[in-house]
Amino acid sequence: MDNRKVNGACAVDSVGKILVTGGAGYIGSHVVKQLGQAGYDIVVYDNLSTGVAHAVLYGELVVGDLADTEKLDRVFAENNFQAVLHFAASIVVPESIERPLEYYSGSTANVLNVLRCCERYGVNQLVFSSTAAVYGEPKENPVPETAPTNPINPYGISKLMSEWIIQDYAKVSNLRYVIFRYFNVAGADPDGQIGQYTQNATHLIKAACDAALGRKPIMKILGTDFDTPDGTGVRDFIHVADLAQAHLDGLRYLGEGGDSEVLNCGYGQGYSVREVIESLLEISKKQFTIVETSRRQGDPGCVISQADKIRQVLNWFPNHAHLHSIIGTAW
Repeated sequence: MDNRKVNGACAVDSVGKILVTGGAGYIGSHVVKQLGQAGYDIVVYDNLSTGVAHAVLYGELVVGDLADTEKLDRVFAENNFQAVLHFAASIVVPESIERPLEYYSGSTANVLNVLRCCERYGVNQLVFSSTAAVYGEPKENPVPETAPTNPINPYGISKLMSEWIIQDYAKVSNLRYVIFRYFNVAGADPDGQIGQYTQNATHLIKAACDAALGRKPIMKILGTDFDTPDGTGVRDFIHVADLAQAHLDGLRYLGEGGDSEVLNCGYGQGYSVREVIESLLEISKKQFTIVETSRRQGDPGCVISQADKIRQVLNWFPNHAHLHSIIGTAW
């Protein structure tokens, strides 16, 4: 297999099919677009609970739930998958606190279903969507991959459990994986073809854009008493297009025989909630009502990635590492 970088993407001469679970969702659809542009043969498996069919710009869309093990097995049986990119999961922190069983079944248990099919059909490459929430309230910032994992909400716990399952299976099989721990993903396709379609999204930048567009009556700042310079939460935002490119780089890395890795996905730069809102006000030229409220349960004050390892291991180079680029494409 001859994979090589062309204009920031992986050019592919001949590869097997790639299964993308959750490929109709926000992040998955951006990855599918870049995979398609790079020449990959793609099957997207998504239950469309939060994803949308029209966001799948390449490949074949199979509408199904990962809990439907018979259907999932048929999809594996009918296709000679080279690798699986696994995005399908629930990702809302407050919802995970209110409905933890849904997160452990929909996020963690479904990883088992995917891995059983990988084992049955000899698929030994996996790129897995994890989260910085596995670190919980980090004791050091920027946070390295070697930092203790101590998630403080069921969302983070469900992802950490999934990581453990993948790692334990890899120890006794031929599976090689890249686990990406996302920091705060934001922005939209620079071409404007796709974006974040989730209704009532809780992501900061999407929620702020909705307020500026009048889709929401107010913009809430959830906590002003964090131990940060301006009292609001500080996050490391990564543009969804750069994150998508990291997945293609991870897939290429595994295809070339790379060892299993756990990698942070961020820029190593933190921005506060107030800084994000001020940037959006400047870009949108819109005024909207901002209301300061109490913290959400399960939200850490500051989480910034140490992002050196992903650059070294995957030769990943971001093209949109600026807050204005992230917010501008989202807007």
